[in-house]
Parts: sequence; C-alpha cells; structure tokens
Amino acid sequence: MNELAEAANVRIRIDEASVPVRPAVAGACDALGLDVLNVANEGKFVVVARPQECAAALAAMRHHPLGREAAVIGEVLPPAEVGPRVTLRTPIGGERVLEMPYGEDLPRIC
Repeated sequence: MNELAEAANVRIRIDEASVPVRPAVAGACDALGLDVLNVANEGKFVVVARPQECAAALAAMRHHPLGREAAVIGEVLPPAEVGPRVTLRTPIGGERVLEMPYGEDLPRIC
C-alpha cells in the first residue's frame, strides 16, 4: 500500500480492526513477535475502488469461496502536508504511520 500511495500521491488510511486476520495467524504472529501486516502472505490482494463501486466489488469477491472474507479496510485520501503515506487507525482510536516494510520477518517459501 505504501507503493500505491507513493505512485498515486495519496494518503491511505487503514482501519486495523477491519483487516480480516484469522485468530490462529494473529496468535502465531503475537507469539513470535511479528507484525501481521508485514509477514509474507501469498494469495491476498488489495483492490482500490471508488466508494460507489465498493458494494459491487465486495459482492463479486464474496461470491467466490476464496473471497468470502473480503472487506473494506480503509480509504484513499488526498496527501497530507508531509506527502503520500499510509496510516493505520488502531482499535483504540489512535493513528500511526505504517512504514514500508524492510527486511523480511519470515523467508518466503515458493
């Protein structure tokens, strides 16, 4: 999402509570000290759609068995004074910058 924000010169705000994460994945990341948003996760993707197209996009994705957990997780906003960036709204109402991941938490197995 950082690459998207940079390329489009926008700000992306993600609502952390809206990101679908299975309890087992959250628990494993917590136990290992990993950030669930930075761990390799093949098979997932982000769709950017106009607000008026969200319902149709979600319906199409949820129609497929692999898309049943599709969710709106955030919004695209004009860039802040500091430029394009991705922020994460936490469940307690705070907001933090979601930096571009560096290094690898876990090796990718392909």
